[in-house]
Amino acid sequence: MHSRPLSIPGAVEFTPRQFPDERGVFLEHFRFEPLEAAIGHPFTVRQGNTSVSRRGTVRGVHYALVPPGQAKYVTAARGAVLDYVVDLRVGSPTFGTWESVRLDDVDRRSVYLAEGLGHCFVALTDDAVVSYLVSEVYNPEREVGISPHDPEIGLEFPEEAGELLLSPKDLAAPTLAEAREAGMLPSYDECLAYERSLA
Repeated sequence: MHSRPLSIPGAVEFTPRQFPDERGVFLEHFRFEPLEAAIGHPFTVRQGNTSVSRRGTVRGVHYALVPPGQAKYVTAARGAVLDYVVDLRVGSPTFGTWESVRLDDVDRRSVYLAEGLGHCFVALTDDAVVSYLVSEVYNPEREVGISPHDPEIGLEFPEEAGELLLSPKDLAAPTLAEAREAGMLPSYDECLAYERSLA
């Protein structure tokens, strides 16, 4: 499995080796050794989630309050999505910036997001199946969102996605500036300290 750090610290792309034959294909979409080597600490899986989305569905930008936050390892099992990592950590050198990775059932890449990073994706195909392995169980009282339409962040959604569909919750989410003013955003230093505690 090949790993590639993204431009945002704490985000890593993984591309597996695939072994095709006349029966189909085999691959390891997750393996703990290359992940731990890339992030410098163990990744404990406490919950696994799956979403099925029609083309144009936008989910996010979501994150969990730190500590403990919620690190994520995201894979598209079927179809294709454009996956976004957004740096929401106040004090980070890349605060407010984003990077995207296409996750699909061709290259079968995965993306790891450390605690404090925002996650979003847009489905590029109907019935896009996304699997998330996460480090903490879902806690609605600590789950927070930022508007994916916030012009300060400036997420770019491809024409391939078609008409966008968001949940009422995501439509009503605050902007980055509003969340920062309300004290809702994680601190970069707190996130790094929490990561060091996991090593």
